[in-house]
Amino acid sequence: MVFIRGPHPEASIWRHFRGEGDGFTFGEREGVSEAMVMANADRIVELFLALAEHLPPAVTVEMHDVRAQLHWRGDDTALVDARDTIARIKGTLAMHAGVELTLVGADDQLTLTPNLEIFVYARTDRWLYLLQGKGLRRRKQLRPRSWRLSPGEFAPAAAMSVAVRDAAERLALQQVQRVPPGTAS
Repeated sequence: MVFIRGPHPEASIWRHFRGEGDGFTFGEREGVSEAMVMANADRIVELFLALAEHLPPAVTVEMHDVRAQLHWRGDDTALVDARDTIARIKGTLAMHAGVELTLVGADDQLTLTPNLEIFVYARTDRWLYLLQGKGLRRRKQLRPRSWRLSPGEFAPAAAMSVAVRDAAERLALQQVQRVPPGTAS
């Protein structure tokens, strides 16, 4: 039996332990391999950074702050710079969520959703083995999160919005108008 003592807020303790919902689903649709990964907040951001190592040296980076409804994009961004910039905001990101980060290579797309889930889309099934190599268990189905917020439901988080704007500036991303899903571009 383990007791946790100290001034730790109860909400932060659960994030440091792997839950029953940790794992991933994997499938193929129309020639594209798809994976969905769920884990606790701290681990999911770390996994996103670790999985990004497997992308090509130059990627397209997209960031969307759902609170401020601001969207940035940059093509041919050095992966090492993108990973370093995301690593700088990982604590704030895990705490506040509400930001969509997407890294796109020639054959792969890695997305961290505002609700802190990872989606991978690829032309090969190599991500199945990469996810297993990260200690995740493949599941037929993942239990839905007990919380899932729509873009308008995220509580204000000035620290997150500032961190995202700083990250966009550091990566020299351009602010763009986001085209809502399901509409013509």
